Amino acid sequence: MHHRWSRMTFVHWRYPPGAVRPLLPGGLEPETFDGDAWVGLTPFLMEGVRAPGTPALPWLSRFPETNLRTYVRDGRGRTGLWFLSLDAGRLAAVLAGRVGYGLPYHWSDMEVRGSGRLVRYRGRRHRPTGTAGLVGRCDAEVEVGRPLTEGERDELAHFLTARFRLFTVVAGRLAAAEVEHPPWPLRQARLLRLDQDLVRLAGLPAPDHAPVLHASPGVPVRVGRWTR
Repeated sequence: MHHRWSRMTFVHWRYPPGAVRPLLPGGLEPETFDGDAWVGLTPFLMEGVRAPGTPALPWLSRFPETNLRTYVRDGRGRTGLWFLSLDAGRLAAVLAGRVGYGLPYHWSDMEVRGSGRLVRYRGRRHRPTGTAGLVGRCDAEVEVGRPLTEGERDELAHFLTARFRLFTVVAGRLAAAEVEHPPWPLRQARLLRLDQDLVRLAGLPAPDHAPVLHASPGVPVRVGRWTR
């Protein structure tokens, strides 16, 4: 699949590896940085979605998405992403992601709006799947700042954003798909507001500390087929 991930905000929290490990399938372990596992909430705008050799359809190929992800390593030492949940504003994309890629997509009422340096994200699942009081929401307001300098593009920023493999389970077996994209043009970001329960719905305790933030105008992305 080909697409562009635009108006991306990376919101990351530290977690003990032991809190993340029960959420992973057999064959994957949390990948740590500075001794901690990391969980990322990434709202963005998906654009230009298309299969190879086909055009992007104007309405179908553009929609908001919010992913909750963590970073993992398989038994061969390969690193990549494990998605705890994915919310999308197009039902067709949800069905395609579930059927074609085995990913835990949810259909949500979503919106991404930008005004100057402010980006606003809104999302709420059409069919909540959690316990009482958890509705599958993610509302955020972010102020995007200046581009990061070379010195600010440190090892942690690279660890959290430079990811080139997705893991999933297909027919009961672990599978991976390669991802290609240029380096993210990262910018500073300030979180003005965040109201979300996706972390708790995924089976983790609510974050109890300030997140690490990055923002980006986006990159073109190509995702390959799954391989066992």
